[in-house]
Amino acid sequence: MKQERVDLQKEVFNKQEYTQTINTDFTELGVTTAQDDLENQVTVEDFFTSYDELFYDIPAVGSTNSHEYLIRTSGEYVDFDVNQEEIDALRVEIATLRTENLELQQENANLLLSSSAA
Repeated sequence: MKQERVDLQKEVFNKQEYTQTINTDFTELGVTTAQDDLENQVTVEDFFTSYDELFYDIPAVGSTNSHEYLIRTSGEYVDFDVNQEEIDALRVEIATLRTENLELQQENANLLLSSSAA
């Protein structure tokens, strides 16, 4: 078995060189200050700017991270079901009015036909 010789070299800093060379603030470990956290916090304006930029990249449907998810969770937050009940009632009223309008148009057409036949 062949033995190899390995020379180790040790680099030593004096105290002044050490603080100038080595970062001792723990920033490399991901520790942030409260001020850093405040500065990096996403604002509502930042959110909507990002939302506008990502709008077409967001999936339409999905249990999370989708437009469907945003609608559902935001709807729950603003009690959208109350508004939905009103919307549904208005849709029923529109359908009823369309039916009545169609019946009146048919009556009008029948009256015109019967008066022109006489």
